[in-house]
Amino acid sequence: MELTTILGVIMGIVAVVGAMFFKHIEFSVLINPAAIFVIFIGTIATVLNSFPGKNIKNIGSLFKVLFTKPKGNTEIEVIELLAELSKKARLDGLLSLEAKAEEMQDPFMKKGLRLLVDGAGEEIIEELLESEIFAMEKRHEINASIFSSAGTYAPTLGVLGAVFGLIAAMSSINDTERMAEAIAAAFIATILGIFTGYVLWNPFAKKLKVKSQQEVMLKRIIVTGMLSIQKGDSAFMLKEKLLAVLPQSVQKKISEQTNKE
Repeated sequence: MELTTILGVIMGIVAVVGAMFFKHIEFSVLINPAAIFVIFIGTIATVLNSFPGKNIKNIGSLFKVLFTKPKGNTEIEVIELLAELSKKARLDGLLSLEAKAEEMQDPFMKKGLRLLVDGAGEEIIEELLESEIFAMEKRHEINASIFSSAGTYAPTLGVLGAVFGLIAAMSSINDTERMAEAIAAAFIATILGIFTGYVLWNPFAKKLKVKSQQEVMLKRIIVTGMLSIQKGDSAFMLKEKLLAVLPQSVQKKISEQTNKE
């Protein structure tokens, strides 16, 4: 599970509940069918109006990405794997990687190895793999924009809900008690709109973008590794090329592991 997402949602709810507690506001005021209806149904409507069905049907998998950790290899594991492949290619030739390609679970890594085995040139390997990365980035960009759109529209719908509430309040202008209740209820829609927009949907979009950037970096490491193997670089040279794109803390960790070996 992605604990940061879960903790973020819980802490966001706690912030609202805590503020209500310290201000002595009854929690029952949040149970406002009209406000809930205009915010959640309205937000769904704006998303449906903004994106084609083929993108909307991916929402379930996007929530899975948000609340679960990726199952693939880490940067360190990928670099170590590429170094081993480099050693094998230098000793036994590129054709020896064919069996390794069939063992790979990662389709991107498998595709790169097959290109190497087939004798593809440097330009072809880079072009094909980079095209796949570009297409993935565009898909991820659209997926993240679903949540960012929801985050943009939800607060505005909160204002719309508040207007409805104020209209209801004005219709009870001769009954001050009912008018006060209607005004208080009017702002529940605003609270829900701001909360869902700025605590849930916009941050979800940001997290999807960050995860996409991490996946792109991992795939670019693979591309660089494949090109290095194709050139016949040693495992040491390959590692040095790949470490250059990683943070200093990760570089230090890998260097320590190498020294132990």
